[in-house]
Amino acid sequence: MRAVVIIPARYGSTRLPGKLIHPEAKRVTGKYIIEHVYEKVVEAQRIAAGDEEPAGASTVMSLPIIATDDERIFDVVKGFCDNVEMTSTAHQSGTDRIAEVAAHRDEDIIVNVQGDEPEIHPEMIKDLISALSKDKEAVMATLANEIKTVDELLDPNVVKVVIDNKDYALYFSRAPIPYLAHGSSLMAHRFFRHIGVYAYRRDFLLKYTKLPPSPLEEIERLEQLRALSNGYKIKVSITTFECRGVDTEEDLKRFLDKYGRQAIGDR
Repeated sequence: MRAVVIIPARYGSTRLPGKLIHPEAKRVTGKYIIEHVYEKVVEAQRIAAGDEEPAGASTVMSLPIIATDDERIFDVVKGFCDNVEMTSTAHQSGTDRIAEVAAHRDEDIIVNVQGDEPEIHPEMIKDLISALSKDKEAVMATLANEIKTVDELLDPNVVKVVIDNKDYALYFSRAPIPYLAHGSSLMAHRFFRHIGVYAYRRDFLLKYTKLPPSPLEEIERLEQLRALSNGYKIKVSITTFECRGVDTEEDLKRFLDKYGRQAIGDR
């Protein structure tokens, strides 16, 4: 099997427009947000190439591709790599954008790593591909890690996932699920935070983007519920690695502060 990571890169953002090529990130870290993401994915590809069992059951990773609809991002990306493609401006989601690129690719597995995930760990990508390549029943795979605080559990911006005994997703929600009856402590149960990185079987991805949005998807504003609503299985791989996307000015500040602390620690 062959896999490729496609990184959707949109300029427009309601909360932080142009974040992927934000000049402050370049000034502080020497790289744009999108550049950090691309290098993490390239490192995952290098790790897989050197493994005895690359990325799982005989899966080989191609070099990643950045898919954008904006010439400003395209021009910046061309400054550090050639693996960038212009896509339609009409797409409503990153999934639609990667599907456009996947339509003329021949890899078996397509991975969606958002362009605003500069903290993603290369091993997370490798584990995600492995989870899907080894499971014949799942058409998608995603990641989750354990929630450690009540604040995170109650935060609607933190998406929760409930998993069955075979590590398939039962449901995703912004609410703190599962509900604890009989007055149990909120942290008496293991809760899982969903990490919005996905691997798809290529044929399913092309079909998936043509399905109409489901009522649950529209209520929760969670696109992955479209797959569950139509009876498809999503494999969930639990990871100990954590990553936070850059969605707001506060997220950008947190990332730059963390990067600065790490740089000082490396001296």
